[in-house]
Amino acid sequence: MRNMTEGRPSSLILSFSLPLLAGNVLQQAYNLVDSLVVGNFVGKEALAAVGGTFIVNFLLVSLFAGLGMGFSIVISQFFGAGKRDRVKAAVDTGYASSLVGAVPVTLAGILLAGPLLRALNVPAGLTMEMSNTYLTILFIGTIGSFGYNLNAGILQGLGDSMSSLAFLAVATVLNIALDLLFVAVFGWGVAGVAWATVVSQTVSFFLGTAHIVRKLKLTSLRAREFRFDPPILRECARIGLPGGFQNMLFSLGTMAIQRLINGYGPSFMAAFSISGRLDSLAFMPIASFASAVTTFVGQNTGAGRLDRVLRGHRATQLMSLAVCVAVSVSVILSARTLMGLFTDDREVIENGAQVLFRLMPAYFMLSIFFNLNAAIRGTGESVFPFFASLSSFLLTRMPAAYLLDHFFGKNEIGWCFGLGWIVGLSVALPYWFAGKWKKRIPSKNLQIAST
Repeated sequence: MRNMTEGRPSSLILSFSLPLLAGNVLQQAYNLVDSLVVGNFVGKEALAAVGGTFIVNFLLVSLFAGLGMGFSIVISQFFGAGKRDRVKAAVDTGYASSLVGAVPVTLAGILLAGPLLRALNVPAGLTMEMSNTYLTILFIGTIGSFGYNLNAGILQGLGDSMSSLAFLAVATVLNIALDLLFVAVFGWGVAGVAWATVVSQTVSFFLGTAHIVRKLKLTSLRAREFRFDPPILRECARIGLPGGFQNMLFSLGTMAIQRLINGYGPSFMAAFSISGRLDSLAFMPIASFASAVTTFVGQNTGAGRLDRVLRGHRATQLMSLAVCVAVSVSVILSARTLMGLFTDDREVIENGAQVLFRLMPAYFMLSIFFNLNAAIRGTGESVFPFFASLSSFLLTRMPAAYLLDHFFGKNEIGWCFGLGWIVGLSVALPYWFAGKWKKRIPSKNLQIAST
């Protein structure tokens, strides 16, 4: 556990974000290895299935993902205020919510997988069959996914990024080994990739829970000692559910864009899928700095340190922006080489490179926008980041993708990302400088939840 209310903000945020970055690399390794294995051992239909179904899974788990973020922020504020008993109550409440919430999501996912894939315009035949198999197995493992993400949020709120990294490292190595075993040796195809992910996430969930119970002693999970706290759940929902709804809307918008992509067939689907994987890799430093600044701001909000909130946000923006520019330039210069790591299909490589050439020049705006929203969320303000993200994605990026495709062709769709970030920044920056979010420091949620 790390107290981020004392010490140099830039050093604290950097040292906290580096394990998060390593963890994000390992997290993306799940998806990258899945794509590499099926792309090389099965074929482009399998590659399209693995890449094109992620957003459906994300749609149905996004509400709980937002709630998990709420738990992380509330725990960071309790920890910053020195209220360990409230931290324990929040941990218990989080586990109870995970166990209960996983059941309906699992059932809904299994029942709705087919209809959602058809709504996405996934090509009939082998691609549809593989997509349905992959998605159904992922939903069977919902409890492992929920549990892993909750544990990561708990540890992040406590300022502990190293433990999550260790558990994720074990899961990633296991996932790679099982991918190769199930697909290359057993010949299970996309089903093998899905089962490898489910088993790996579940193992990581159990390891993280054992650490929280035995070493940190933040819960015992014994029924007679369990403390489910409705006020804490309500506060976590207030903070986290707008982000969850944002993720749902993001998923729906992405599904609409994916439907547009799917209309061009497996080759363009595979190209967009691979460029999306590379986009995710480039995004990892931004996501790591954003997670770090959320925890930093959360702890200092709990401690009532507005001065440190401002210094921490400024330092994060500078570090994230510098890394983002370097990564963006590297991806642009090596786009075709990077695409070639996943496939030798020249059409897929060229289509994917064209997407990256249009996406990466605007990436610096995403860095500013994402870290700005992350800092605001850390104070406990959740509605405005939701509105800013809604304006950026659903109201701008999604319609822009269709308009660019209609007037200029499929290769120009990549410009829709930058257009969305311009709109998002035009909403978020005036709000930040107006300073209304400062009223959250000290955050009133501590008073509510401790009554």
